[in-house]
Amino acid sequence: MIYLSQMLGKPVVDAAGTEIGTISDVAIATGEVFPRVTSLAFLGPDKTPFMLSWRKYVENFDSERVALNVAGADLRFSYLQPDEVLLHRDLLNKQIVDTQGMKVVRVNDLKLSESRNQLRLLGAEVGIRGVLRGVHPVLERLVESLVRLVGKSLGENLIAWNYMDLLDRDLSHVQLSVTHKRLHELHPADVADILEQLSATQRGNVFEHLENAQAAEAISELEDEYQADVIDDLGNQRASDILGMMDPDDAADVIGDLSYDKAETLLRLMGVQEARSIRTLLGYKENTAGGIMTPEVTTVHEDMTAEQVIEHLRAESAEHESIYYIYVVEGDRHLAGVVSLRDLIMSAPDTRVSDILSHDVITVLADEDQEDVAETMSKYDLLALPVLDETGRLLGIVTVDDALEVMEEESAEDLELATGRRTGVGVRGVWRWVSRDGWLLVWSALFVGLAALSNTDIRFGGLGEAIAVALIPALVVMRVAEDVSSHAMARVIESEDEDSPVRLWRRALSDGASGLAVGAVLGLVASGVVALVARGVAVVELSYAAAFELAGLFGFSFALVVMLVTLAGTLAGEFAARRGREGKRVSLVAVSIVLMTVGAVSFIGIFLAVFELADTLLVPIT
Repeated sequence: MIYLSQMLGKPVVDAAGTEIGTISDVAIATGEVFPRVTSLAFLGPDKTPFMLSWRKYVENFDSERVALNVAGADLRFSYLQPDEVLLHRDLLNKQIVDTQGMKVVRVNDLKLSESRNQLRLLGAEVGIRGVLRGVHPVLERLVESLVRLVGKSLGENLIAWNYMDLLDRDLSHVQLSVTHKRLHELHPADVADILEQLSATQRGNVFEHLENAQAAEAISELEDEYQADVIDDLGNQRASDILGMMDPDDAADVIGDLSYDKAETLLRLMGVQEARSIRTLLGYKENTAGGIMTPEVTTVHEDMTAEQVIEHLRAESAEHESIYYIYVVEGDRHLAGVVSLRDLIMSAPDTRVSDILSHDVITVLADEDQEDVAETMSKYDLLALPVLDETGRLLGIVTVDDALEVMEEESAEDLELATGRRTGVGVRGVWRWVSRDGWLLVWSALFVGLAALSNTDIRFGGLGEAIAVALIPALVVMRVAEDVSSHAMARVIESEDEDSPVRLWRRALSDGASGLAVGAVLGLVASGVVALVARGVAVVELSYAAAFELAGLFGFSFALVVMLVTLAGTLAGEFAARRGREGKRVSLVAVSIVLMTVGAVSFIGIFLAVFELADTLLVPIT
């Protein structure tokens, strides 16, 4: 096997064995399952770029060099064809969509294979091996040997060409047989998962290659935070067309998040019926039955026959979101009853609706809370639930997919309330953590201040005094440890629904950075309080230098210990998750106690260690 990273920079020699340049790239023809290399790009004398036909000029090749079959003077320059892609320029270190795994990945290397004097692309290496090999093959072998020592293997993570979809290039001028064809074959929910992993620019590029119908379905599946941004980035006419194809309730949710001017522009460009439906839904309060219902309802009258109802469904209700229930109305759409699709199909063609009508209909009012609506549908196993106004007039229905979304949102909110966790991990989640537990800063200031004030008659400098100073701030660390345990257990609960859980080392790196940042914030507060209190103590007069050295000691201890506690929480969460997968229970109290103990002992131990290693920090003036 040959890797692109190994080929780049290797010599190109002519038929006489004279080196005429170094390899800079190779091109492939994209219309094959395993594309063959069609062109060789190399830098000649004075860094002059050359492009040659691989089939015409390459005699043989290996990972060390490429030998040509003619003299350098007889070479003829060729040009990149419309169906060709340069591997180094267009693929290496670029983001692609793994259409099999439905995720966005980065190409770290490209693997090629020799077959009857042809070189073919097998796929893209998106794992750690490609990164290591790109630095130096020796590093790859070294890491592989170290991994083997612990009984593991450094696996190769390869994505075949037919499961790749390019993102970073402007593909409007290059027609690739596989480009975005795979995206069209994916389920809209899978396309949405991929789009959420992209930058705004990349999402826009992908939407340029999606038809309006598929774009509408994909936007409906996106998380709320992305929907309005995607629509806002599209041209007004196309955005309006896409919204018009969406279910009215989904379109109303998106338009409700847009600016007033943008929303009005899009509504004016829509058809009259679509705009009227959306404006009606926008008039209901958020998080109510009216806010999540769809006005597209299949209605019939009692005097119709089963055959007539079926013809009505075929002619007028094909685009409706749900036709599992057919609602019977009278007068001004006042609900009289319901007929299930099953009863309709099982009835004779001349059976009248009044004979199979059920008057026992479960309904909700438009202003009822969406969580109550979802619970009602779950309780009675309903696929749709009619929404009425105060007079009994049918306004629309809430479908089961909307109810599931509500239950998911409410479950996530309940989980956050129970565990104190906010969505998002990593350094960006630090500020949410600090803002939610901002009172930890107050605790830090209060406890550190008390620690200093309680020792106003002590000549700082002894080990016992240092322990006294460290004990009260250790309580803050224990509180942080308790919070970390809640986060760890919340992650365990969420990991049960993850198809591809985050690797432990990635999670530890992210959590370690978060813990260090939070610890640094707490440490800065502690440092400031110690510096101010230490200078203001009446019995012990300190120099500015000594006061700030003590403050730095506190701050360093805080930052380091909070990071250690966070990492301990990561390990505790991983341990709990594994026990959960084995069917064993894990106690949150036990995890909290362990982490609180680790935090308190670590803080005192680190504080004392630093205290002992430091010079005499505080010299009392007698």
